[in-house]
Amino acid sequence: MTPPPPVAPAEGGDDVAPRHARRSPRAAQARAAALAGLAVVCLGAGALTSVALDGAQEEPVARATTAAEVRTPAPTPTSACVPAPLEQRAAATLVVGLPDVRRATDPLARDVVALGVGGVFLSESNVGTAQQVAALSAGLRALAARPLLVSTDEESGRVALMRGVVGAGPSPRRMTQRETPEAVRQRAAATGKALASVGVDLDLAPVLDLDDGPAGGVVGDRSFSADPATAADYGLAYAQGLTDAGVRPTMKHFPGHGRSTVDSHETSALVTTGLDELVATDLLPFQRAIDAGAPVIMLNHLQYAALDPDRPASLSPRAYALLREMGFEGVAMTDSVGMGAVNLRWDFPAAAVEAVAAGADAVLTTDGRHAVRMRDALVEAVRTGTLPEQRLSEAAARVAALAGGDPVATSCVDVARPTLAGPVAVP
Repeated sequence: MTPPPPVAPAEGGDDVAPRHARRSPRAAQARAAALAGLAVVCLGAGALTSVALDGAQEEPVARATTAAEVRTPAPTPTSACVPAPLEQRAAATLVVGLPDVRRATDPLARDVVALGVGGVFLSESNVGTAQQVAALSAGLRALAARPLLVSTDEESGRVALMRGVVGAGPSPRRMTQRETPEAVRQRAAATGKALASVGVDLDLAPVLDLDDGPAGGVVGDRSFSADPATAADYGLAYAQGLTDAGVRPTMKHFPGHGRSTVDSHETSALVTTGLDELVATDLLPFQRAIDAGAPVIMLNHLQYAALDPDRPASLSPRAYALLREMGFEGVAMTDSVGMGAVNLRWDFPAAAVEAVAAGADAVLTTDGRHAVRMRDALVEAVRTGTLPEQRLSEAAARVAALAGGDPVATSCVDVARPTLAGPVAVP
């Protein structure tokens, strides 16, 4: 996620190794090729329809169809367990920004924490000094009834929302040109240490997109490389460095943003590349990250002809199905739903429902003033049957686990807790 440009639409952990075996790119290609066939998806009323992942479909698919329903049986709640109220589970799926908030006593800060959001997002407008950010993070957590994620977007280079805390650094492309993966890991560990010292425990980095175009392009020098293996090596090194410092990384922007020259802060674009080519290129760094234990993956707002030509990946059941088919067990997060590619078609409440129904666990918005409407829309969607309650419970459980809370206490659902651990091996 990048800070919205001036023309953007207004928007105001336990360490457990992955349970799946390490997968090779060839195995990933075989699984993704299987996805190009027919996937059976469950509709809310229990009817079945077949959907081709190449973009053709035999019958319309209900928007409530979820990736979890597509690929795996829903986790079974403990019989004696009572989940948190529906309103709390809905709020737990939201990660929201706090525009211009510098203190936890600010009314917006108090309101979103009282609502029970799963996390907050800190941008430049929240950053004064390191001491001030640390006090803000600590104050927010003191107000929260459950563990709270405190996130930011620190990629180094031009997207560095905590530059005032961690200092300036080279772009990912420049890192690749001048440093070894081990040096990048050490650099990211220093960044992570600085973030952790001010209470940040989730960084929306690194970028795994492939791009060797102009440095100032939509992705540009935010990409480590246009070569899939190199991007994977350096991206995982950066992610491991953050992990070494106790900060969880977020791999982005699945299934790869490098092929688009359109800024999704303003509008969406259609990627026409076939699935086989995506598997061999754009998806390879994400497969490597999943096999290494990625805890969080962010989905972008582009449309893909091979998956869903009419809906951005962040709101597409097929995109989340692909992600889970690749073996991902962590938190699937949207890019900010206030960006034009989504917000010009779906208002914040509708976007939250569409995303969670499609398979998102965490819905990001950089403006927490929409949080109440988003929470209420999720609650209403469950009550009217538009959104299966089990899907919402699973999403809330995953976010709770990422924050270091008890997913069973939240949703009566236990979930995997993947994390990067030890050296990142190349398959």
